[in-house]
Amino acid sequence: MSSLTIRNLRKNFGVVEVLKGVDLEAKTGEFIALVGPSGCGKSTLLAMIAGLETVTSGEIYIGDRLVNSVAPKDRDIAMVFQSYALYPTMTVRENMAFGMESRGVPKAEQEEAITRVAALLQIEPFLKRKPGQLSGGQRQRVAMGRALVRDPALFLFDEPLSNLDAKLRVDMRTEMKKLHHRVGKTTVYVTHDQVEAMTLASRIAVMHQGEVQQFDEPETIYNRPANMFVAGFMGSPSMNFISADLGEAGGGKPAVNIVVGQGNSATLPLHGLTAGRAGSTARKVVLGIRPEHLSRYRSDIHASKPGIATITAPVEVVEPTGAETMAVIRVGDREVVGRFTPDEAPRMGEQMTLAVDMTRACLFDPQTQKLI
Repeated sequence: MSSLTIRNLRKNFGVVEVLKGVDLEAKTGEFIALVGPSGCGKSTLLAMIAGLETVTSGEIYIGDRLVNSVAPKDRDIAMVFQSYALYPTMTVRENMAFGMESRGVPKAEQEEAITRVAALLQIEPFLKRKPGQLSGGQRQRVAMGRALVRDPALFLFDEPLSNLDAKLRVDMRTEMKKLHHRVGKTTVYVTHDQVEAMTLASRIAVMHQGEVQQFDEPETIYNRPANMFVAGFMGSPSMNFISADLGEAGGGKPAVNIVVGQGNSATLPLHGLTAGRAGSTARKVVLGIRPEHLSRYRSDIHASKPGIATITAPVEVVEPTGAETMAVIRVGDREVVGRFTPDEAPRMGEQMTLAVDMTRACLFDPQTQKLI
């Protein structure tokens, strides 16, 4: 059964169309992430699910109930905001109890819910404190606790970690993953951070300009992006795009030809699913390669990676980060980013022979920008 179903949802602000026919479905217990750049419509979509924005057209179902005209308080949802939205004059206990008080929940039930959720979130020592006496991470736990005591059908999170520093954000991400595993409630989570989306979600909806570009499992979105926008947005550093000509290598196998500089070119045979989808018609394509699928060429690499092709190109910039080294390499008129282990890190100015894992390559149509 689906906990949330969205059909052909549209939202206009005057003449501006913010959402352009969104279709989504969240199964019971799923963690759905809405990810995309600022202005893509993800927060507007979440507000419409919550009932905080009206629907121009389309349908929103929570469970089997159409909720387009249902007030937010009657939708059986709980929402956690970016700003925490805690009452500063109330204690943690009073903040958590406020919604239950408003609904007339008996005191004994309130106390049982607060005790259970405070233990789950490890905030028992803070129940008598006020929000101003808590750290950012502690306040975020209280905001989640206030949502959890309601035991709703649907949790909504609007960029809840964006106000936290980098280390605390990583820690809270881990906490949220554990929490969802324990509680098992259907969750819709808005973020502009693709790492959050990849690590937390069971499925991701990548949004751009009011449309869902791709809705799938994280692994599929990362390895088989539907178009160049998704490929470039998901992943850090983002996917490299290189103009290429589709043709054939020796033996009639499909391959791409790319310019590597100074009038030189390289032929890279295609493998696996990409080879099967490419066809044999000569045409212009865009080759997509993730930074981690470039490595320093070694003579023994073919034993572990049979789909390796090679190119030689100059290294322009090297950026050591400790666990790995990033390098900018000049391939034709393009700068290509590679991610290397420290023991194979390139040197600035080096003419490097790169091993390109063509089993992981993507091809895109340069006109439609869609995956071939």
